[in-house]
Amino acid sequence: MRSPTITGFEIVDLRFPTSEEAHGSDAVHVDPDYSAAYVILKTDGAHAGANEGHGLTFTIGRGNEIVCQAIESLMPMVVGKSIAEIAHDRRGFWRSLAQDSQFRWLGPEKGVMALALAAIVNAVWDLEARIVGKPLWKMLAEMPAEELVAAMDFHGIRDAIDEAGCLEMLRANDPTRAERIARVEREGFPAYTTSCGWIGYSDEIIRARCREALADGFTHFKMKIGQSIDDDVRRARIIREEIGPKSTLMVDANQRFDVQQAIEWIKPLAPFNIWWFEEPVSPDDVLGHAEIARAIQPIRVATGEQCQNRVMFKQFLASGAMQICQLDACRVGGVNDNLAIMAMARRFGVPVCPHAGGVGLCELVAHLIMVDYIRFNPTMDGRVCEFVDHLHEHFVDPCIVKHGRYLAPKMPGYSGEVKRASLHAFAFPHGPEWTRRAGAKQTNQIGTNR
Repeated sequence: MRSPTITGFEIVDLRFPTSEEAHGSDAVHVDPDYSAAYVILKTDGAHAGANEGHGLTFTIGRGNEIVCQAIESLMPMVVGKSIAEIAHDRRGFWRSLAQDSQFRWLGPEKGVMALALAAIVNAVWDLEARIVGKPLWKMLAEMPAEELVAAMDFHGIRDAIDEAGCLEMLRANDPTRAERIARVEREGFPAYTTSCGWIGYSDEIIRARCREALADGFTHFKMKIGQSIDDDVRRARIIREEIGPKSTLMVDANQRFDVQQAIEWIKPLAPFNIWWFEEPVSPDDVLGHAEIARAIQPIRVATGEQCQNRVMFKQFLASGAMQICQLDACRVGGVNDNLAIMAMARRFGVPVCPHAGGVGLCELVAHLIMVDYIRFNPTMDGRVCEFVDHLHEHFVDPCIVKHGRYLAPKMPGYSGEVKRASLHAFAFPHGPEWTRRAGAKQTNQIGTNR
């Protein structure tokens, strides 16, 4: 059968008004509207269900339109390529976008261009998995080791791991690979919840969310900190009262502090038996994270959701500044980059516990955690993946979390496809959900001015 060719695309500035109920709120991002720069790759394929590829990258509102524009600027290098051509040289295709001689001046593999790259790359992988009729995790789980290595770009990280070392790692895991595939299909993968700990929630909501999560089988809980230490201690006490002494509690500052401030801030929280302290300082501060890690043992330092590329991950992992690796499905250059990050995490013995606090991220990382476990890090001990219970109803293939575990996706593709009705309703700024809110705001302003 002839390989489909990418013939066109559609880009949607998709935004959801999550700030209205403080969903996603933390000490730094006080009013997030979970958003996605969303791309649909069109092909000339005739196979039902496999003639489009859907990809996204996550933002929290303002500026999402800039990422959409960046996606459009990259599309001339994508349209006209066949899927067979891309699959034959996945690394070369990835580098043609990530290392374009003119675009790289905007910031090689970082910032807005990296976000745009992720959306396109995720859409390409989604399309390829649809064509072969498998969920992406299963396609990557069954892919020959040599082909998986060939998809990764080792430029800038060969002093940490190179092609030969990665291939050796994969081959060492291959004899028991089938057992792990069967296990995730049977049991899924452990999840943790952040939905009880948003900083804008009332005490009553926190208690109710903790009880709901416990009833749903969760044993790991995360709370946001950083506005007031007295408030943080009070909320930590509430959560610990609700979840009991045996459940695991983590805290997340979302880059709120300077180094010494972070070290001091965690001290009154330590008695609540904190497993990890997430993003205590700037996501670029390797030395700061390392200093904090040394100072707050046995509490671990977790970071990575805003780490911009595999070279930065190398520095964090090699220096001991990252003790929990929180890779993100959309922050770096999509699937290809995340495969390389998984390999480095295994090389340095750091658990991968992906970030998924955003629209579509849970759907995507449900695939990535399966791949990490099956191909790179063959244990579930000390590993959990973030889950937030917002906006899954908008997806064609929403993630399924039962008894505190992500179930393995079953539909072909990468699970990022948003329902047409939702794309129409929440397109910004002219979708009906946004025009209605704009009208209500204008009416309120007129009433106030009278």
